[in-house]
Amino acid sequence: MDPRGRTVLVTGGAARVGRAISLAFAEAGARVIIHYHTSERDAGELVEEIRRAGGEASAIQADLSSPDAVQDLATAAEAVAPVDILINNASVFPPASFLDVTPGIWENAIAVNLRAPFFLTQRIGGAMKARGAGVVINIADLSGIQSWMGYAAHSISKAGLVHFTKVAARVLAPEVRVAAIAPGTVLPPVSASPEEISRLADRSALERIGSPEDVVRAVMFLIMSDFITGEILTVDGGRSLH
Repeated sequence: MDPRGRTVLVTGGAARVGRAISLAFAEAGARVIIHYHTSERDAGELVEEIRRAGGEASAIQADLSSPDAVQDLATAAEAVAPVDILINNASVFPPASFLDVTPGIWENAIAVNLRAPFFLTQRIGGAMKARGAGVVINIADLSGIQSWMGYAAHSISKAGLVHFTKVAARVLAPEVRVAAIAPGTVLPPVSASPEEISRLADRSALERIGSPEDVVRAVMFLIMSDFITGEILTVDGGRSLH
């Protein structure tokens, strides 16, 4: 699908990797709907940046841990324009090992990382199918393929997102394609020291970390590749080879 002239909803689209994805779609000529939770200033600045460059953008706030808010987001987005491309990017990343996961940590990780993409795709992807075309890209994680002991709830929620991608790809075909990207380290935490970043780089076969642009290129490849669906594209510099 050529994104030019299409309407794209990017959840968590105001900051970090989501911001890069939103900008890429705007530069490709798409109308971008930027979802945010608490990043109101970032979202507003990004909307203005896109508009100054001649693009179309708007922002919608929603707490994706709330089922009602997920439905409200879908309603608000479709009120802007029928959504042609859905990027399920918003995520929480709680650092808690298996023995330290509390019910609150578990419920929030599952709600934001899995339940929200499921019901957004059910609603928006279902509308795409009824209209005859659409693409859904889920931003999963390498932790959904490997077992990250220090991020148990996150890892399990992303594993669910990986399998959900395959289920949705079958259900929504042939009109709608669904795929996922599993990034490795493409944007370290702002608090990471040079030593920590070096250790992360050493874990990959390419001996370096990636960048948000690596995810952006993968997203655009999947959007434009009309014969790919149900695929999980790993973008990790070869980290999963170890």
